[in-house]
Amino acid sequence: MIFSHLFGRIVGVLTALLVVLTPTPVPAQTPAPVPVQTTADPLINEFVANHTGSDTFEFVEVNGDASTDYSTFAVIQIEGNGGMPGVIDSVFDVGTTSADGYWTTAFLSNVIENGTMTLLLVENFTGSVGDDVDTDDDGAPDVTPWDRVVDGVAVTDRATPGDLTYADVTLAPNFDQIIVTPGGASRIPDATDTDMVADWTRNDFDGAGLHGFVGTLDEREALNTPDAENRTEPDDGGTGIGACGEEATGIHAVQGTGATSPVVGTEVVVEGVVVGDFQDNAASDDGQLDGFFVQEEDSDADADPATSEGVFVFAPGADDVRTGDVVRVLGTAAESETSGGASSRTELRSVVETLTCDPATLPAPTTVELPITSPGAFEQVEGMRTVFPQDLIISEYFNYDRFGEIVLSLPFEGQDRLYQPTAVVEPGAEANGLQAQIALRRITLDDGRADQNPDANRHPNGELFTLGNRFRGGDTVTNTAGVIDDTFGRYRIQPTAGADHVAANPRPAAPEHVGGDVTVATFNVLNYFLTIDRGQNDCGPDRSQGCRGADDSDGFGRQRAKILAALAAIDADVFGLIEMENTTGVEPLADIVAGLNDLLGAGTYDYVDTGTIGGDAIKVGIVYKPGTVSPIGEFAILDSSADPRFLDDFNRPVLAQTFADSDGGVFTVAVNHLKSKGSPCDAVGDPDAGDGQGNCNTTRTKAAEALVDWLAGDPTNSGDEDYLIVGDLNSYDREDPVDAVLEGTDDQLGTKDDYTDLLRRYQGELAYTFVFDGLSGYLDHAMSSRTMTEQVTAVTAWRINADEPDILDYDTSFKSAEQVAVYEPNQYRSSDHDPVIVGLDLDASPVCDAARALPQRLRYQESNFVPIWIGGVTDSEDAWVRIRTSSIFQDEAVDAIGSGDTAPDGFGIGRRIPWVRAERVANGNGRVYQIGFTATDTRGGTCTGEVSVQVPVGDGQAIDDGPLFDSTIVP
Repeated sequence: MIFSHLFGRIVGVLTALLVVLTPTPVPAQTPAPVPVQTTADPLINEFVANHTGSDTFEFVEVNGDASTDYSTFAVIQIEGNGGMPGVIDSVFDVGTTSADGYWTTAFLSNVIENGTMTLLLVENFTGSVGDDVDTDDDGAPDVTPWDRVVDGVAVTDRATPGDLTYADVTLAPNFDQIIVTPGGASRIPDATDTDMVADWTRNDFDGAGLHGFVGTLDEREALNTPDAENRTEPDDGGTGIGACGEEATGIHAVQGTGATSPVVGTEVVVEGVVVGDFQDNAASDDGQLDGFFVQEEDSDADADPATSEGVFVFAPGADDVRTGDVVRVLGTAAESETSGGASSRTELRSVVETLTCDPATLPAPTTVELPITSPGAFEQVEGMRTVFPQDLIISEYFNYDRFGEIVLSLPFEGQDRLYQPTAVVEPGAEANGLQAQIALRRITLDDGRADQNPDANRHPNGELFTLGNRFRGGDTVTNTAGVIDDTFGRYRIQPTAGADHVAANPRPAAPEHVGGDVTVATFNVLNYFLTIDRGQNDCGPDRSQGCRGADDSDGFGRQRAKILAALAAIDADVFGLIEMENTTGVEPLADIVAGLNDLLGAGTYDYVDTGTIGGDAIKVGIVYKPGTVSPIGEFAILDSSADPRFLDDFNRPVLAQTFADSDGGVFTVAVNHLKSKGSPCDAVGDPDAGDGQGNCNTTRTKAAEALVDWLAGDPTNSGDEDYLIVGDLNSYDREDPVDAVLEGTDDQLGTKDDYTDLLRRYQGELAYTFVFDGLSGYLDHAMSSRTMTEQVTAVTAWRINADEPDILDYDTSFKSAEQVAVYEPNQYRSSDHDPVIVGLDLDASPVCDAARALPQRLRYQESNFVPIWIGGVTDSEDAWVRIRTSSIFQDEAVDAIGSGDTAPDGFGIGRRIPWVRAERVANGNGRVYQIGFTATDTRGGTCTGEVSVQVPVGDGQAIDDGPLFDSTIVP
């Protein structure tokens, strides 16, 4: 039997007193015995396995001696439901107790069973999760990977025959005359242990005491009090709070100088001014967080800048307070941990009583400026009234529609926003150092609410976000005022007033003009799927993968309208599209072409019909205007079969197609979508190397190397060296895959096979097409081969998506009705990537078909060389064409008998003018020279041809007969 822990403590104290008060004679020659320090066994003191809503805020609390290391103990959870009873579901290693004797697990989600289960506190546990301690399922452990069981408690729902429990005390439905299964329970008072169910009081199922829950205790229920004294609703009438103006604990003492409160678990009384009212009650307030922020009056603040003067009071259902009220609060100091402990907000919870006193002048706001000095510097003003006077840039809005969050930042000197480190510096130490600096230049502006996808979103200016009151990334926000909070992985401002907003980055109505006679655009259209995503695996080439597009037909209609609006406005001659559905029998390109032709006229667009490509659920595709360009030959695909370095289980296969314009200009576009950074490539030994390039960098780099080598082999048989690589490389411009493309096939810069980064060349180092985690850069690329670069007129990124908050997109998933209504069927926020547009002034290559030799006939002059000019080569755009001789052949043997006994008979390979001998075999039928050449215009366009020169016998024609001999060879 486990004796009462509380009784043991009392006996221990009384014994110690008797030892002190009762003298014990000791012989002089006998040394006094050294007292032995003993540690009492801990007990499971409280647990929560279930409550209203989703299974969050589960925990197990252990009670023992204060500030004691109990690391030899562990709490194990044993499955009790019939079918797998006796299996260890989870193990929680106990640590050191607080100053009040409590150790509690972190808040858990979906870890502790809601049905039948047992919690055992054991010493020296050596087993593992998954062990079966009751192999014969008789309700008694026959495998015991521990030295001893110190304590235990079980819960049963009596729902399944064969349910088993493994503790002396089992809490079943009706154990306390309440017929439902308890979701949690507390020993009342702490550490009461008679091995009877009477030791336990069920916790309020509505979560009273837990952050974010509003519960109402009845007389048979306990508060949920992790890391604090177990208790039922107080019956002291609030007499412990004292009167207004009486002595109270300083809020700075509750906050302390560290990241967490030094008095966690201690009941305290604080008095201060309400600086942020987030109760969401009948009175006007700042939001809904089930509580309010209290700050010491300026006259009561301490002189230590390391201690905050503010604290959050979590008090669902508490009496109404208003900003400016002086309040006294009796509650327990606690740390509310979120995001796995990444955030820890100091607060008062388990509030017993609040007392409203006379109003007072608000404390002066603390001015905070970015960059801060260290990542934890905001802790010094946690819970305090603050103002950020600087012009800060709106740089992130990914969580705006769901959580109302916006990230504000201070750019570096000379920049208008913050950029991805590997977009501006080299990966590795330089990028990581920049990332550390960036962390000091950001703060999250929240909306003061805990609900998701609210009916209306708060604009930074304090008004509602509407189509007439929008913001964009790159806009500025000044004089941002609120209270500093530490939740969900970030320090944040819970606003108490609207900031000054300036639309510094207005929407571009149309893309910048790029010139040229042909335009090529690349656009990631964000999972354009005709198959509706109903949560089933019916997409992909074998219809075994999940769909990724709209969740219903209405959502698809909204998506389609936006995509078509963007494509029609760009009006490119060739589009390389990314993230198209890749399902057998479904062709999203046909749907897009049909929509564009409805808008722009029948036959305006067509597409390259590839069918499915590769094995992924998405593919790349090409749409083009047949009125301005024509496909030449067949398309080509780069996948693992073409080059084993290109892993198409990760990268989407590349699609290449050659086109010609009406003037004969030829070029090949290669559309890419390499592996993303968002999921690992550990299966192929390619983890995140920690250098700023994310997951799968080697996989992308090898694919890029394969790409340039593949194009160098002319996969479309175009005979033309004008290549334009476009698409989403999932790499910023300083990263290895981009370098691999720019270096070309020889893997070094500064050589003839190099490619040019067109966005960097025309838009500069700070170009961007995408925003992730509040940092800008471009993943969407346009890169040209050497000869192609000379034909590019301009390049731009049309900023219609990356700077727009996604509350404006087509997706209706999770959005409230009011959010769904904030929609326009236009190009803005049609995707999350900005399209890239390239202007081309295509060079029509020289025409060699009419080339002729000048002269074409030579009078016999034994052994004499004669220069030959090549004429008749034309170019529609250039007056100057360079001719280079590539070969000279003849139909008679070099130095043949009777030909003058000379060799060689021709020279000038690589020169403009070839020379041939005006000779022939004396008794032959004349000599014919065949001279091959290459013509190149000023933009690198080429053609090849051949001309002939005769050395006849007499005035007739030389007869071309017999095998050809290389005129330049000495036999």
